[in-house]
Amino acid sequence: MSSTPDPIETALRSSAGEATAAARRFADRAARRGADLFYAEEASPLGALLLVAGRRGLIALRYAPVDVEATLAELAERRSPRIVESAAGLDPWRRELSEYFEGARRRFEAPLDWRDIAGFRRRVLRATVAIPYGELESYKAVARKAGSPDAARAAGNALGANPLPIVIPCHRVRHAGGGLGGYTGGLERKRLLLAIESDAR
Repeated sequence: MSSTPDPIETALRSSAGEATAAARRFADRAARRGADLFYAEEASPLGALLLVAGRRGLIALRYAPVDVEATLAELAERRSPRIVESAAGLDPWRRELSEYFEGARRRFEAPLDWRDIAGFRRRVLRATVAIPYGELESYKAVARKAGSPDAARAAGNALGANPLPIVIPCHRVRHAGGGLGGYTGGLERKRLLLAIESDAR
């Protein structure tokens, strides 16, 4: 014989759940106020992604498997030791990535922090950001747009060290002969990203 839920008990349980959620939000806001960097792991069709952002924008996007502790230690040394785990602190980038994977976003607009990227590497990555959604460029073409037409190999190395794959779309760069070339997350992820952009057109 089924019993009818006690409305008072149900209301109390709901109230307690809301209070717990509110307390979490409050603690997260308090932590973020004293932090310079925020990090969170985000699920995606390509596996877990580690995202790190600061006040100026997204600093790092890493594919799993990633040594989170080593990554945070390196950023603490280079940027600031005031790092907190906060999915809410990464909401703009998490939202845009989700929309991208759903085929609803063709351009990332949340800010990126370029301060650790300089010289030829920066020019290569800037040229890569300009490649339109769903289109492909060769390493040689990217090198030319970065001001060094004979530096295709160096352009490939710069792309291999891309700290923000997906949002700086190095998956859109391939060999002039049509081969996929390399990819920091592995060629299977590169194929998946190109398939997402092809299917959404």
